[in-house]
Amino acid sequence: MLKKKDEYEVELKHVDPESDLQNTDNHYSDERFWDKVKKYGKQAGEQTVYYSLLLYYTAKNPAVPKSSKMIIIGALSYLILPIDLIPDFIPVVGLADDASVIVAAVYKVIAYIDDDMKDKAKLKLTSLFGNSDNGEIDKQLL
Repeated sequence: MLKKKDEYEVELKHVDPESDLQNTDNHYSDERFWDKVKKYGKQAGEQTVYYSLLLYYTAKNPAVPKSSKMIIIGALSYLILPIDLIPDFIPVVGLADDASVIVAAVYKVIAYIDDDMKDKAKLKLTSLFGNSDNGEIDKQLL
């Protein structure tokens, strides 16, 4: 049993979730992420998009541990998957499962989200939605 655990730990050290998933179109790609944000951003709402952007920028930070990046990539992959628990095209509830997964991931990796990532997410949010009320975002979000 100990031998299997040691082998697993050695194997885990060589896992690079971001590059592994970036090389697999079945899971996650930046292009599919941005397509989803553009297509469903208004329906999902600024809060969900903001949290998604926080995860996106956090995953790009080399200081974030692999285990946290795996959580982020998993959540963003769920966001862009065409098959959801509740299909995205269903009004109101269609994006609720996506939002729940995104929010849960943010709270799992919150320790790694810094002010720079928040600023990047707010700037991108403004470019997507126009002049949103970032003051209100600051009150409601991280």
